[in-house]
Amino acid sequence: MTGQPGRPVPEGGLSYSAAGVDIDAGDRAVDLMRAAVAGTARPEVMGGIGGFAGLFDAARLASYRHPVLATSTDGVGTKVVLASQLGVYDTVGLDLVAMVADDLAACGAEPLFMTDYVVCGAVQPERVAAIVSGVARGCAQAGCALLGGETAEHPGHFGPADFDLAGAATGVVEADAILGPERVGPGDTVLALASSGPHANGYSLVREIVRRAGLDLERDQPGLSRPLGAELLEPSRIYTLDCLALADDCEVHAFAHITGGGLAANLARVLPGPVDAVLDRASWTPPPIFGVLAGAGNVSPAEMERVFNMGVGMTAVVAADSTDRALALLTARGVPAWVLGEVVPGTGQARLTGTHQP
Repeated sequence: MTGQPGRPVPEGGLSYSAAGVDIDAGDRAVDLMRAAVAGTARPEVMGGIGGFAGLFDAARLASYRHPVLATSTDGVGTKVVLASQLGVYDTVGLDLVAMVADDLAACGAEPLFMTDYVVCGAVQPERVAAIVSGVARGCAQAGCALLGGETAEHPGHFGPADFDLAGAATGVVEADAILGPERVGPGDTVLALASSGPHANGYSLVREIVRRAGLDLERDQPGLSRPLGAELLEPSRIYTLDCLALADDCEVHAFAHITGGGLAANLARVLPGPVDAVLDRASWTPPPIFGVLAGAGNVSPAEMERVFNMGVGMTAVVAADSTDRALALLTARGVPAWVLGEVVPGTGQARLTGTHQP
């Protein structure tokens, strides 16, 4: 099978740059991101950016009685499309770290290092450096090293302004400190940790609402204190160090990271079969952005709760007698938190009752 006729081969022959890949731009991007990546280094990091693999000295694990490695991988989803539309590239990296590192913290694991993958239609060094600087800022907030990554250029696959972002992280936890359903029982308290907005979930629906309702991302919307695009690009809150501090100081039985699927579905993942979590909607008021989206898209309350976190980005299931101590610790760390509900005998479901505060 032969290819279809097209433009003639240029005089002097084809080159990688003629095919759309700019090696020099990739090298420039690495130079621009070098300082940001170096700023995340932990003492265990060996070598620097530019090697074929990131190196992490695992000797520290010898101090653990029974170290268990935990790993997580994720992306930012179609939130990157809004970032491209608005030309704002330095925040989605924080979303990436939140999606990955907070999943590790949910089982009690301390993130050790992370790697990222940025793919673009055309490498614009300043744009790539801005994206990776956001990842580095997120890693600093989560206490992990940005150990390495990859920047790829896919002309003909992505448009020149398009990009995607993904990453993976590795953490460690003592075997007898792993959090999860086995520790949860009737009488436990469910705490809510406030989100900063939609985080990085549900943005295919967000973009469809924006498109169909003809919303202007650069204009204010009633009920919001800043333009809609800025509200939607607010980075995900990174709970990693807060969760680890909470687990170290209080009797925490489980965390649930509230991502795609909403509050009930994600909390149910850490409930054993014989219990339910009964959650009170009246305990909080969802941030205004969720009302704006629901109104503009005529989205039902049930669908909003199934897709978005509705203002709860993480939940902690704690022993009842640790409730006050846990709330005080979170408040001291600047994390808005409240009693969301309780664990009762049941069948492994998370049930929302009542109506939200106005």
